[in-house]
Amino acid sequence: MHALSPLICIVALFLFAEPVARSQPQSGPPAALAVVNKVIDAEVDDLVKLYQHLHANPELSLQEEKSAARMAEELKKLGFEVTTKVGGHGVVGVFKNGAGPTVLVRADMDALPIVEKTGVPYASKVRVKTKDGSDVGVMHACGHDVHMTCFVGTARTLVATKDQWSGTLVFVAQPAEEIGVGARAMIADGLFKKFPKPDYCLALHSEPKLPTGTITYTEGLALANVDTVDLIVKGKGGHGAAPHLTVDPIVLSARIILDLQTIVSREVNPTDPAVVTVGSIHGGTKHNIIPNEVKLQITVRTTKISVRDHVLKAIDRIAKGCAEAARAPAPEMIVNLDEYTPATINEPKLTRRITRLFREVLGEANVKERPPILGGEDFGRFAESGAPIFMYFLGTISQEKYDESAKPGAMALPGMHTDGYAPVPAASIRAGVQTMSLAVRELMPKK
Repeated sequence: MHALSPLICIVALFLFAEPVARSQPQSGPPAALAVVNKVIDAEVDDLVKLYQHLHANPELSLQEEKSAARMAEELKKLGFEVTTKVGGHGVVGVFKNGAGPTVLVRADMDALPIVEKTGVPYASKVRVKTKDGSDVGVMHACGHDVHMTCFVGTARTLVATKDQWSGTLVFVAQPAEEIGVGARAMIADGLFKKFPKPDYCLALHSEPKLPTGTITYTEGLALANVDTVDLIVKGKGGHGAAPHLTVDPIVLSARIILDLQTIVSREVNPTDPAVVTVGSIHGGTKHNIIPNEVKLQITVRTTKISVRDHVLKAIDRIAKGCAEAARAPAPEMIVNLDEYTPATINEPKLTRRITRLFREVLGEANVKERPPILGGEDFGRFAESGAPIFMYFLGTISQEKYDESAKPGAMALPGMHTDGYAPVPAASIRAGVQTMSLAVRELMPKK
């Protein structure tokens, strides 16, 4: 082979090297990502065990004693100053790490009265007696076990990397989210007075309809106002064979239920989302007895206070009008303000700051904005601190199941509050701890 001249060698080297140089990435993810991932790699197996324990041992709202004890134990081991029994079974952990902002991270702990049918090895077999004596199964069907596990994983990650951020952490394990009273109870018990007042409040929520590694969020209004309404429909009981001698509250209830559907369809502006759902009907004891009363349990979802006021007044008006037409006593309407939750409104500037980071870490295609939904969440009450709040939604289903569900004729994925919801533990936890840890670090740069 003939030798090449020095000039030819230089030109050849340039020509062949240029494409290789251009193929290299121009910029990588944040430097913090590698550090956070290293901690998660070391912790994920233990976190999965924690998740399985929490999943197998769920507790109903206001009964979260063991879950709270475990959250307190985990925070204490990390050096947090921990206070228990805040607003019931609430736990507050404070970790001071120099000058800087105060960031609050919240996780909810309560489960639901559902018999689990997921078939996973660690499925809940817990059954309890309710206040009315009913025997019910208990299940983490809303992903609060994921929330608690990511909460612990984030605390571990931040403490392990405390030399790289500065400020004060306030970690809040909250009871009774499912009945809308936990946040209010903790605030009433001095959450924003006895502990460092937050500059930012963050939370995540599991999402059963998205694959792991996917995040969705809403800027501004994210979740609805939620009202719980009890309507006692009254009549005059008697023998089922002599209805003409009675005022039948069951027939009257049926009329009221149908007429309530006209509130949203004919009284509310179509551009203002609202829902009126009768979720429970209880009346009567036997086939041939017309009862004296029927009890309806109603949930009302709205996104504006003006619409909320209109819908609640409309329920009362329609119920009384139907009763008058049936010659029945006026129904009794009870709006349970203890279980009212205000809308959750993600502060736009904070939302844009954190989701910009998520896009850099997870990729543009995996961080998606979604419209508001009429689900409710008492995390919205944390805005009462005066600090901006942000809640995002974490995909928890395998990509394979997600792809399968998208095929024609395939069964839909189990949703939240259903007996078949089974998050993928390791991948869900990894993504949750990664995103929440990076979000906190973003807000608490090293001084």
